[in-house]
Amino acid sequence: MAATPAPPQAPPKPTWDPRRPQPPFPWLRPTIRIRLTLLYGGMFLIAGILLLSIIYLLAAQAISTGNQPLFKIVSFQGLKVSSDNCPAINTTSLPLADFNDAISHCVDQQRQAALDDLLSRSLLALLGLAVIAFAFGYAMAGRVLSPLGRITRTARQVAGSDLSRRIELDGPDDELKELADTFDDMLERLERAFTAQQRFVGNASHELRTPLAINRTLLEVHLSDPNAPVELQQLGKTLLATNERSEQLVEGLLLLARSDNQIVERKPVDLAEVATQAIDQVHAEAEAKGVKIRGERKPAVVQGNGVLLERIALNLLQNAVRYNVPEDGWVEVTTEVEHQQAVLTVSNTGPVVPAYEIDNLFEPFRRLRTERTGSDKGVGLGLSIVRSVARAHGGHIAAQPREGGGLVMRVTLPL
Repeated sequence: MAATPAPPQAPPKPTWDPRRPQPPFPWLRPTIRIRLTLLYGGMFLIAGILLLSIIYLLAAQAISTGNQPLFKIVSFQGLKVSSDNCPAINTTSLPLADFNDAISHCVDQQRQAALDDLLSRSLLALLGLAVIAFAFGYAMAGRVLSPLGRITRTARQVAGSDLSRRIELDGPDDELKELADTFDDMLERLERAFTAQQRFVGNASHELRTPLAINRTLLEVHLSDPNAPVELQQLGKTLLATNERSEQLVEGLLLLARSDNQIVERKPVDLAEVATQAIDQVHAEAEAKGVKIRGERKPAVVQGNGVLLERIALNLLQNAVRYNVPEDGWVEVTTEVEHQQAVLTVSNTGPVVPAYEIDNLFEPFRRLRTERTGSDKGVGLGLSIVRSVARAHGGHIAAQPREGGGLVMRVTLPL
C-alpha cells in the first residue's frame, strides 16, 4: 500500500505581539520622528556652515589680508608712536623701513585677530542656533507625525481584539486623514464581519442544543428499559456516545465564540484555586488511567473571568491526562508569579511530539497525527479554546515538546 503523503504544513505564524513589552530605551529607536529631526537639523547645520564660510571669505577679502600695506610712513621726525598691542613700534630708534614693516605686520595681526574673533563668535552662534533648530525640528516632526501615533495606538488596541476602536482623526483633509478614514472603514467592515460570524456560531450552537438534548433524553429513556434487546441497547449506547460527542462539539464552538471577545467584566481570580478545581474534576479520570497529578500551586491572582480561566486549566489537564503514557504517567501543574505576570504551567508525560507539529495543535479540529474526526479523546477544540481565552485576557500560551515525550504548556496572563 502506498504511503499517504503528509499534509502540507501551515505557514509560520508571525511572531509580532502587540502586547510585547517596550524596549528599555525607546528613544534610541531610529523612528521617523528622529530621522525627520536629523534631516531638518542637518539641513540647517549644512546651510549655516555654508553661510558662515561665505561670510568669512567675504570679510577676509573686504579687509584685505594680503601683504600690501595700507599706508607707509615716509618721515617720522619728531613722531612718537605707542601701542599696547604692537610693542615693536614703541621705539623710535628703528630705521624707517623696519618701522613701516612693523606697522604692516601689526595691522595684519589685528586683521587676523578680528577674523578669528568673527569665526569663533559665528561658530558659537551657529551651535546655539543648531540646538534650537534640532529642538524645533523635533517638535515639528512630532506635531506632523502625531496622527500616525494615533493610528498606531488604535491599531494596537484593535490587535488586542477590541474592534470597536476608531481613530476619528480630525484636521485638514490631507494624506494622513485619508489614511485614518480608510483605516476606520476597514475596522468597521471587520467588526461587522466578526460580529456576524460570532452571532452565526452562537445561534447555530443554541439551535443545535435542543435536538441534541431531545435525542439524549430519548436514548436514556430507551436504555432504561430492562426489556429492550441487547442489540438495541448496544446501539443505543453507541448513539448516546455519539450524541454526547456532538454536544461537546457544540459547547466547544459556543465557548470558542465567546472567548474570542475581549473580557469586559473582570474580577480577581486566583490561578491556584482555578487549577485546584480543574484537578478535582479530572481526578477520577486520571486515577482510572493510572496518571498521577502533582505540582506546587502558589497564589497568582489575575483580573478576568473565572469560568473561562477554569476552562483553560480544565482543557489543559484533560489533554495531559488523555494523551499520556499507558503506565506510570504523571501530570505536573504549577502556578506562580514571574516577572509581574501570572504563569500556569502544565507538563505531562506522553508520546514524543515533533517541534514542527506544535502550531498545528492550536488549530480547531486538528490533532497530532490523527484525522479530523473519529477520535474518542475529544472534539479537537480544547487547545483552540485555551488560546482564545488566553488572548481575550491579554495573555498567551506557549507549548514546548518535553524531553522524553509529552508537552509543557505555559499560559502567561497579566496581573
